[in-house]
Amino acid sequence: MRIAVSSDIDEPVARTVIDELRLRGHTVLAYGALRPGDRRDWAWSAEAAAQAVSAGQADQAVVCCWTGTGASIAANKLPGVRAALCTDAYTADGARRWNDANALALSLRLTSEPLLKEILDAWFAGAPSREADDLANVAHLHDIEGVRAAR
Repeated sequence: MRIAVSSDIDEPVARTVIDELRLRGHTVLAYGALRPGDRRDWAWSAEAAAQAVSAGQADQAVVCCWTGTGASIAANKLPGVRAALCTDAYTADGARRWNDANALALSLRLTSEPLLKEILDAWFAGAPSREADDLANVAHLHDIEGVRAAR
């Protein structure tokens, strides 16, 4: 799987994300502080990673900033991107299952290496629900995007 990874700070957690994804066999596309020459600010770096998902250049994204909040907000501005700020494995599993999230937002401040591995385990083990109500909710997100784009 191709995964876009961004961070506004070149922190050990962000580097561990890249290392861990590569160990799991994924191709990593780095953005922001993780790629020389990129704009490092959270809004720009998260946008770049989310744009890769929106454009089909990446299957998923992991966007990082100090709290994870700004990166998740920026990523969610791109069409087709469903970013979830996950601070634990249960939230990561739920985001994949119920929300069909395709972008994982992480806090560089709160995420330790052991916690990161638990979150990634849950994220990659999770699969989108096939329940009618969950599918309807995700479909409605596409409707909301369409209405917003038409304005």
